[in-house]
Amino acid sequence: MVNWSSLHTVFLDMDGTLLDLHFDNHFWLEHLPARYAEHYDLSPDEARNTIIPMIMAERGTLQWYCTDYWSERLKLDINGLKAEVGDRIGYRPFVTEFLDAVRDAGLRSVIVTNCHPDPLALKLKHTGLNHRVDGIISSHDLGKPKEDPEFWRDLAQREPYRPEHTLMVDDSFPVLENAR
Repeated sequence: MVNWSSLHTVFLDMDGTLLDLHFDNHFWLEHLPARYAEHYDLSPDEARNTIIPMIMAERGTLQWYCTDYWSERLKLDINGLKAEVGDRIGYRPFVTEFLDAVRDAGLRSVIVTNCHPDPLALKLKHTGLNHRVDGIISSHDLGKPKEDPEFWRDLAQREPYRPEHTLMVDDSFPVLENAR
């Protein structure tokens, strides 16, 4: 149970917590493999069998989230390809009401995300999420993913907070464990 009256700050994950994962899942599992197949004259299965293991090998690292890294590695404009399906970006149910309630309660709300700044800008353009929170920090700004315990020490330098008065909302158990 959360004692809301004891909180000063709410750290919020973005993808999967505030925004629906439909966009990201569609992009990485369907759109990118299809465009990779077109670019390299492969079958859809060959493209998926090439890309998915590459992506999974980077899980939990900053490269996993880095569109610059994937653009270089795959020799494709990842940000351009994401923009092609940007209309799929959307909120999870009741998120805007929740963010309004956090603001009405006088709490500081900060998005703490692993999202690279370029797709982050695309997501903000489609949702206006940046107007509903007090701040946004990308793990790319700190040079390490939220899965790294050092991220949280660096975050405290950038966004001072008192853990006993801060709630972290995230859909990733490894992130929550490291935040603890």
